[in-house]
Amino acid sequence: MTLQLVQVNFKARDDSALGQFWAEVLGWDVTSEGPGVTNLEPVGFDWPDPSAVCIDLVRVPDPETVKYRVHIELATTSHAHQAELVARAKELGATPADVGQGDVPWTMMADPEGNVFSVLEPRELYRDTGPIAAVIVDCADPRAMVRFWGEAIDWAVHELTDDRALLRSVKGVGPYLEFRRTPDDEVVWTRVHLDVMSDPVEDQAREVARLEGLGAIRADVGQGDVSWVVLADPEGNEFCVLGRG
Repeated sequence: MTLQLVQVNFKARDDSALGQFWAEVLGWDVTSEGPGVTNLEPVGFDWPDPSAVCIDLVRVPDPETVKYRVHIELATTSHAHQAELVARAKELGATPADVGQGDVPWTMMADPEGNVFSVLEPRELYRDTGPIAAVIVDCADPRAMVRFWGEAIDWAVHELTDDRALLRSVKGVGPYLEFRRTPDDEVVWTRVHLDVMSDPVEDQAREVARLEGLGAIRADVGQGDVSWVVLADPEGNEFCVLGRG
C-alpha cells in the first residue's frame, strides 16, 4: 500500500482571495503552481508529508448551492484560543453557520465562499494534529467507508462504530480523517474533495487499478487530459489520485 492522503481540494470562485483567508486562519504559507490554482501548506513544509494535510484551491465557475459532504474542523488549545480563532475568522470574512448543530461547545462557521467549517473547543484527541484537527466526510455507512478507505490509504483505524469512523496516519501525526453518519445520503455535487498520491508517484496507474479492485469507479467531472485520475468511492464521493505534473 503506497497511497497517502495529501490534500483537501476546494473549488473556488476566487482561489487567490479564498486562499488568503485560509492561509491567515491556519497561519500557513501561500504558493501557486499556476493561474487559477492556490496552494496552502505549513511554513517550512516538505510536501508531501503525513504531518499535515494541505489545502489546494482551484478556480471554477460559481456552482449552485449544495450540501457539502466534506468539511474541516480546526483544533484549539484552550477556550481562549478558540474564542480568538473565531474572532479572527470573522474579521477575515467568515460568518456564523447554522447546520442544525443546536447548543454545542464548538462554533460552526462558513468561509467567504460559503464552505462550512467548525472551530472546536480544546480536545485532548487533537492536541498534536496541527491547526486542522480532522477532515470530515458525511456518509451513509461509516463501516462500509472504512472497508474501502482503510484499504485505500496508509492510515490506521482509531475508532469504528455505526455512526463514526476515525482514521489517522500510521505514523501517528497530522489530522484525523472522520467518516460521519448523516441522515441525508443524497448524492450531491461538492466543491470539496480529497486528493491522494502514491509513493513513488510513478505507481499511480498501479494504485488506481488497486482502488478499482476495492470498489472505486472512474468519474468524469470534465477534467480532460490531466495528470491526475478522478475516481469515486463506493458512496459516490469523488477524489483524485495525483500524478506527476
